[in-house]
Amino acid sequence: MKDDKIRENTNYVSKLEKLKLNRPKFPKRAVITAGMPYGNKELHFGHIGGVFVHADTFTRFLRDRIGEENVIFVSGTDCYGSPILESYRKLKENGETLGSIEEYVEKNHLLQKKTLDDYGISLNLYGASALGHAGEVHKQVSEEVFDTLYEQGFLTKLSTPQFYDPDFKVFLNGRQVVGSCPIEGCSSDKAYADECSLGHQYMPSELINPKSTLSGKTPEVRDVINWYFKLEDWNKYLQKRMDYLRKSTNTRKYIINTIEEFLKPPYIYVKKKFLEELPEIETQLPKHSLISEENKASVTFVFDNLDDRDKAREVFSKNNIFFRTGKTLVPFRLSGNIEWGVKVPDVDDVKNLTFWVWPESLWAPISFTRTYLEGEGKDTSEWKNWWNDKDALVYQFIGEDNIYFYGIAEMAMFEALFYDNKNTKKLETDIEIKDEINEDMPLPHLIANRHILFMDKKASSSSEIKPPMAKDLLEFYTPEQLRIHFLSLGLSTKSVSFQPQVYLPKEERVGVDIVLKEGNLLTNVLNRLIRSCFYTAQSYFDCKIPYGTISQSILDESEEAILTFEKHMFNHEFHSLTYVLDTYIRNMNKYWVNNMRDAETNGNNELRKQVLVDSFHAAKTAVILLHSIAPFGCEMVREYLNLDSKMWDWNNIFLSIYELMDDKENHKLKFLEPKIDFFKKHASQLENLNSEQ
Repeated sequence: MKDDKIRENTNYVSKLEKLKLNRPKFPKRAVITAGMPYGNKELHFGHIGGVFVHADTFTRFLRDRIGEENVIFVSGTDCYGSPILESYRKLKENGETLGSIEEYVEKNHLLQKKTLDDYGISLNLYGASALGHAGEVHKQVSEEVFDTLYEQGFLTKLSTPQFYDPDFKVFLNGRQVVGSCPIEGCSSDKAYADECSLGHQYMPSELINPKSTLSGKTPEVRDVINWYFKLEDWNKYLQKRMDYLRKSTNTRKYIINTIEEFLKPPYIYVKKKFLEELPEIETQLPKHSLISEENKASVTFVFDNLDDRDKAREVFSKNNIFFRTGKTLVPFRLSGNIEWGVKVPDVDDVKNLTFWVWPESLWAPISFTRTYLEGEGKDTSEWKNWWNDKDALVYQFIGEDNIYFYGIAEMAMFEALFYDNKNTKKLETDIEIKDEINEDMPLPHLIANRHILFMDKKASSSSEIKPPMAKDLLEFYTPEQLRIHFLSLGLSTKSVSFQPQVYLPKEERVGVDIVLKEGNLLTNVLNRLIRSCFYTAQSYFDCKIPYGTISQSILDESEEAILTFEKHMFNHEFHSLTYVLDTYIRNMNKYWVNNMRDAETNGNNELRKQVLVDSFHAAKTAVILLHSIAPFGCEMVREYLNLDSKMWDWNNIFLSIYELMDDKENHKLKFLEPKIDFFKKHASQLENLNSEQ
């Protein structure tokens, strides 16, 4: 090992050697989760292109890399919550026949599942938090989570304001109140009772200009008792965790930066034009410090805790001084009073509550993991070997708007649930972080993608720009064309627009549809290379790969592509995977074209044989790398190579194609008929091509 380190630090180590010396280490077991779609709609393209394709690609890679039996991929329909209840209510008001709300959710769940299947999303379980055995397990897990947090003293009862519509004589659920977000710097005008459309969290009393969606009037505010997780007490723990993630993991930096924005002390921002009035109320304010910068229009009041900040809010409001609050940790609400939800255990004379959808959706992947393992005949405690074991790791694929929930609330709650709190029966504000957070109790690893836009504008089902449904895209593109295009967008670094030309007016369609750019690498370049290999073997070598020695240059370039691909996959740099594939496949195709031209021109059968030997090795390497991205076409190639599934095993990835055969010299390929494509174009693209000709 010491000698390896010395070699690595010299200037004479090649790129290939460095890649070999620094191969990433993957866990022995892995759970992959993808963000849960609400049960009030089918899947739009953002669900597939922004989350599920990335999660599935990584899942399929890990199955090849560490063994299929060591990987579990779960997700499901988020069945509860006010968005579903509100959608159901509006549709019923419009006279639509929906059946019960459970039937309504189940219909959408089945439509979601079919779309995922059509895209080749290879989930071990796509459950539903309210349906079937998965729903029963989820109720049980929810009760266990509550009981554990309650018994350890991590929960508190708070009497907090909730919006009430006197015209309809009902408390309003989260989506029945809209207003403007109170967080400084947030421009969202789609803010609900205690969260805005950009994921900012606040207390209901902070919402600016609230309006009831039922009556259109300003609702009353009445106090209601709910259960809260004392998230604000975990500030110092989360700060230490961010330091650990930054120094010791490959967590995307913007995820850490986003989380750290919420770890600031409680702030209040006041416009400088109100400063003249401040001396009169200064004595009424709790202890604070003041930050005033010349280039900013506001001054910042910094408080020691939330209670002091809220007392100051009352003072400012009473004196008609407009203010905004800053991002900070606030108590994380666990319960609510909407009927459609998972029941909260009745304790301390607090009864008839249901879980708020966000916290119960955070532990739903545990419920789904348990459901899957129970279906495989495993013990109910087996899930801990996947979620709470040093040899395992959970990868959670989410959208950037959900970083607060998964990166802050979930991490603190899971630490509270899993951590051995021998000396912290009642949570201390300054929890000492021990080595176990890294070694014995790894928390989920987050992969948060940026927004996937539609025609340069943010697309969501609640926005003016209605995104296409994921199933509708399959009328114009194949799943594999879309999968590789979505990966190429580079959502790990920036928001990117999805711009399919088929959704533009015909007069605005110019040149090649950009969605097909990466897909053409498969349907044109690689498809042509592999077909040429088969047809040459059939014509000159009795439908066999001639036995020979693979050129060292081909072996080296293949090995470099494999190791570079592996490194990018480890870091979830999915767009970089497409660069590696593009370079490698095009280089191998050029090698074939240039050398086979010489062989044909000069009738050089030895050269023809060598090029075929090299190119079959290149084709084998390319389809193994592509297996996680374009599984349908790759499986077809394996079938025609007449090899078994050990071809995908990364323990064999550096082997020659001959070493995957039972008989190196007599291995027959499956006969390839003329005009058979391994990577197919969509039928509509062939029709357009024929009409142009």
